[in-house]
Amino acid sequence: MSDASILKMPDALPRTPGPARCAACHAGERFRSPLAFAFQPIVDVVGRRVFAQEALVRGAAGESAATILEGVTSTDRYGFDQACRTGAIAEAGRLGLAASGALLSINFLPNAVYEPKNCIRATLAAAERAAFPLTSLMFEVTEGEEVPDVPHLQAIISAYKEMGFTIAVDDFGTGHAGLSLLADFQPDIVKLDMGLIRGIHLNRSRQVLVKATLGACADLGIRVVAEGVEDFEEYGILRGYGIELFQGYLFAKPGLGALPEPTYPD
Repeated sequence: MSDASILKMPDALPRTPGPARCAACHAGERFRSPLAFAFQPIVDVVGRRVFAQEALVRGAAGESAATILEGVTSTDRYGFDQACRTGAIAEAGRLGLAASGALLSINFLPNAVYEPKNCIRATLAAAERAAFPLTSLMFEVTEGEEVPDVPHLQAIISAYKEMGFTIAVDDFGTGHAGLSLLADFQPDIVKLDMGLIRGIHLNRSRQVLVKATLGACADLGIRVVAEGVEDFEEYGILRGYGIELFQGYLFAKPGLGALPEPTYPD
């Protein structure tokens, strides 16, 4: 399962003025706590290949994302966001991810982006240092973080798409926006939250909701990832619905400082 859903900041944190945000972003690669990254594959079960590797933040000694996030404040979340981006790219470059043909998926905090084209500079520089193609980057925005300024999020998505990035919405179906988010902008990928698909083979309500979401995404030209899949029974019914992209323990657990090779259930 992916632990990206905990990459969020409490809704009550105040918004930091622009100059302070920019200063924090410039200092991003000097975030006060050293970070490490685990990677978990998103697999294409039809092509039997790794579609993407999602970078999951960890402490330098392997501490969980939750442990790291407990120490992130409203003022240093901008530096934290930048450190996660640049660190994930550097580590993926070291591991040779780009040569595999898979995407690198990075979670980002929309509320930590002040101006998209300025805030992306450190990311672009990190990609250049690692010789990592921009078209191999996928950014996941989690529904777990409330975004009060929807036009601002739309501006971020528009700018990122212009730069050639793939855009995904993570934790879809259990966060703040739900289907209404798709009315405001269309991402390239929607990741169905594990809360929707856990035990789906035994729950008709989940089956109805997932099929309705798949229909909407198909009409909008959006690909769907089923995340957090752990049981073959869950996989079987979701595969029967036509889903091709999966992530979860059934395929591979996150690997600290490594790119795990997935197994395929059929």
